[in-house]
Amino acid sequence: MPKLSEGYKRADGGLGIRNEVLVIYLVECAHHVARRIVEESGKGNSQLIGFPGCFPNEYALKIMKGLTTHPNTAGALLVSLGCEAFNREELAKTIEASGRPVETLVIQENGGTLETIRRGKEAVARLRETADKTAKAPMNISDLVVGTICGGSDGTSGISANPAVGRCFDELVKQGSACIFEETGELIGCEQIMKERAVTPELGDQIVSSVNKAADYYTVLGYGSFAPGNAEGGLTTLEEKSIGAYSKSGDSPISGLIKPGDIPPTGGLYLMDVIPDGEVRFGFPNISDNAEIVEMIASGAHLILFTTGRGSVVGSAISPVIKVCANPETYAKLSHDMDVNAGRILLGEADIDEVGQEIFDHVDAVASGRPSVSEELGHQEFILTYKSFEPIGPSCLPTR
Repeated sequence: MPKLSEGYKRADGGLGIRNEVLVIYLVECAHHVARRIVEESGKGNSQLIGFPGCFPNEYALKIMKGLTTHPNTAGALLVSLGCEAFNREELAKTIEASGRPVETLVIQENGGTLETIRRGKEAVARLRETADKTAKAPMNISDLVVGTICGGSDGTSGISANPAVGRCFDELVKQGSACIFEETGELIGCEQIMKERAVTPELGDQIVSSVNKAADYYTVLGYGSFAPGNAEGGLTTLEEKSIGAYSKSGDSPISGLIKPGDIPPTGGLYLMDVIPDGEVRFGFPNISDNAEIVEMIASGAHLILFTTGRGSVVGSAISPVIKVCANPETYAKLSHDMDVNAGRILLGEADIDEVGQEIFDHVDAVASGRPSVSEELGHQEFILTYKSFEPIGPSCLPTR
């Protein structure tokens, strides 16, 4: 039976499974200072995230708003150089309106590197003190938002780890959780199957359109979401990779289509469209797996299920990452970076249902406070780049 019983209660009504203080650089020029603040504040007192660009971008602002008001976030320190175009005032107002404490330091106004680091450490100490006073409140499995992504896929991913995550998703949805799978660029060829699972015909049409958009986007780029490591691992076509990636979604009806930063309104299964809208302007839409992890966290994901066949060691800031290894040979090499060995399915030591239950148990345990392996190892990878999206329409969330 699920053991999850309480979470960190936020003033805006959110319930978190972690209690993080964020130090945020608002341009690459402030990255070093922000990193030093985190390092000198001591292990576990704060986490570093940021946006490197100097030019404004509504997508980046929306994602940052989602991250700083995420249920796992307790407070934030904004570190600005001073002349970048990021709207630090609007971000600070959004954080403040959520009931979280926020402080801002501007390097050009606060005496440069050393003085800003000094003031930053003092700010983190204040924020941490407030965070540590956060009250707990009852929390159920139905309060969770869980995302999934595959990285370093190979020929084993679609027959072990991915379908096992799908079984876990089915159980989470059954118990009222919101589950997010992605990405449309790795689901090319599966659009008609997903359309049939949509809760309304209109949503089904939106899903097909989103996958077609991804196919057009990659055609312009001349390069699809298929890496050399995928081929070396035994995958032969993008469609073959798509079928394996699709299996992470399980068998539940698809309740909605969201874009990065959109919050699922209810429990259910949601597809995230991570391909930018409009003309191709910002290069590859998924510069790394962590870019998509960040987008799911900005959409409220308390934790992420990360499947891998070739092997991946990344984690994330803000929300824990649970690693599910598809390949038993990879697990033998990287066992200290993995949470679940789904390769046992290939060895006949377990079936998909059993590993799916094991993944569900890990979700329960990590949501209840147990560190995932990547957390224990100190992984807090983060990346945020430029994109552009149009708002979703009412047919994308018919259950709203």
